[in-house]
Amino acid sequence: MTLIKSISGIRGTIGGRTGDTLNPLDIVKFTTAYAMFIPRKTGKIVVGRDGRISGPMVRDVVCGTLVGMGFDVIDIGYATTPTTELAVRMSGADGGIIITASHNPRQWNALKLLNSEGEFLTAADGQKVLELAEKEDFCYAEVDKLGHVIIDDSFDERHIQSVLDLKLVDAEVVRKAHFTVCVDSINSVGGIILPKLLERLGVGYKFLNEQVTGDFAHNPEPLEKNLQGIMDEMRTGKYNLGIVVDPDVDRLAFICEDGRMFGEEYTLVSVADYVLSETPGNTVSNLSSTRALRDVTEKRGGKYTAAAVGEVNVTTKMKEVNAVIGGEGNGGVIYPESHYGRDALVGIALFLTSLAKKECKVSELRKKFPDYQIAKNRIDLTPDTDVDAILVKVKEMYANDPTAQVNDIDGVKIDFPDRWVHLRKSNTEPIIRVYSEAATMEAADEIGKKLMQVVYDMQ
Repeated sequence: MTLIKSISGIRGTIGGRTGDTLNPLDIVKFTTAYAMFIPRKTGKIVVGRDGRISGPMVRDVVCGTLVGMGFDVIDIGYATTPTTELAVRMSGADGGIIITASHNPRQWNALKLLNSEGEFLTAADGQKVLELAEKEDFCYAEVDKLGHVIIDDSFDERHIQSVLDLKLVDAEVVRKAHFTVCVDSINSVGGIILPKLLERLGVGYKFLNEQVTGDFAHNPEPLEKNLQGIMDEMRTGKYNLGIVVDPDVDRLAFICEDGRMFGEEYTLVSVADYVLSETPGNTVSNLSSTRALRDVTEKRGGKYTAAAVGEVNVTTKMKEVNAVIGGEGNGGVIYPESHYGRDALVGIALFLTSLAKKECKVSELRKKFPDYQIAKNRIDLTPDTDVDAILVKVKEMYANDPTAQVNDIDGVKIDFPDRWVHLRKSNTEPIIRVYSEAATMEAADEIGKKLMQVVYDMQ
């Protein structure tokens, strides 16, 4: 059983001993600490959740705790992560809590903490919440100062309208293209909001795993190895595009009309290329993302910058360099014209607009971008794994290599002229991630496995 406290929130498996898992007592502790930390102006906190089985339990504990701290809770029910982020801003709330473990399996859940802008807390602010939680010096509201729960289910529609209002989203062009898509919404909230978006765009659709049960039909991380069902459906030739989201709909992957993966790394690349063609500027992605974004950015006259992994790190860097678009290679599109958060609805609407304007097949669009192959591997951590020692060893391996550029702002990334490899401890799971990219999958695998062997030798 696992409890992870990181830049990505408070995340853990359900059930088990306190202090080791995400259980009612620990949920109370961390929610109380958040309520103590967040500046109180309106006295309102937004709470939304994905479709996980444990969602109602976690929601009840979170809402009850916030009420006990004297906050009014705007409970928006089933909601995507970007919907909850926008709801904070739209309602003028002091903050928000998203109840979701994103791409993690069904036994996980998490609390993602937002500020009054509907953006994730910075690492420094998150650390303050953790410190307050550990002190457990809590004081709750007296009976006459308890908060209330307000049910508001209007934010799906408001989110969709905000997407349609974006200048680079052309619903009329999309309607005239008469697209038909197949969508895998992995038994969570995408099955509620995405049909509404597609209908507003005039797109025909078929959904797989549409029912919101939280009992995921397959591993919910939108990787090729988990998506054979929708890939097989796409091979029937009935659809222009396949769309895959994770349980909280902030990650987005596309599948070509012939059933082949478009590549989750190329979600951001393709959307960014369209945005840059209309509004030239700078871009940002994290260190584990494909070089293709750098290539298309420079081709369009902009400057590309890499950030540490983690949405708040990417958005912070985007603000620093005034990026017009950014995100993460895991299929996360961040478009500041909408908001500073990964948003699959924004990504879908921009991609469909671009596809309709280009009047080409998805597979043809994919061929327009630089072709890199990325290998994404993981190694489970053991209690004896010394991650810091591993990182030191990796840096030593390449310290005297004149062709290698070493970046250690987040784990260790080794950049070569024709390939790169990045080793880091995950923010969301008890694993080490080893990502590598090259012109061929064989070359990417080769350098990735070289670093993986270092880990195995030191475990």
